[in-house]
Amino acid sequence: MFMGEYQHSIDEKGRMIIPAKFREALGESFVITRGLDQCLFVYPQSEWLILEGKLKALPLMKSDARAFTRFFFSGAAECELDKQGRANIPGNLVEHAKLEKDCVVIGVSNRVEIWSKQIWESYANESEQSFNEIAEKLVDFNFDL
Repeated sequence: MFMGEYQHSIDEKGRMIIPAKFREALGESFVITRGLDQCLFVYPQSEWLILEGKLKALPLMKSDARAFTRFFFSGAAECELDKQGRANIPGNLVEHAKLEKDCVVIGVSNRVEIWSKQIWESYANESEQSFNEIAEKLVDFNFDL
């Protein structure tokens, strides 16, 4: 399981150190793709295969399902860590997440997310304001803290 928040930076070549606590769970090879809310999703191969199966099961005749599947797969890239524990993030994904120097890497259960520090801080502040309202809505999913 991935959890926690870490401050890192990305260099001009798109290389970013992945937090040491995440490296072993990600394994030798992992997948980075466009995420929701203008971040990147990073999946270990085992979790990517689960997601891939779910996306393949979506009805091909539904345009929303096709669009969502295209969004995920077209932005996906298989990555490996170098000897310094860095991932080389492809340019199109750097653009999608608007990654500049300062970034935030967070653990979200079965995946890692990579955020621009500025976008993360804005998102976190907005979410914190509505946290109680969101928690109330989760009751509809039979979720209780």
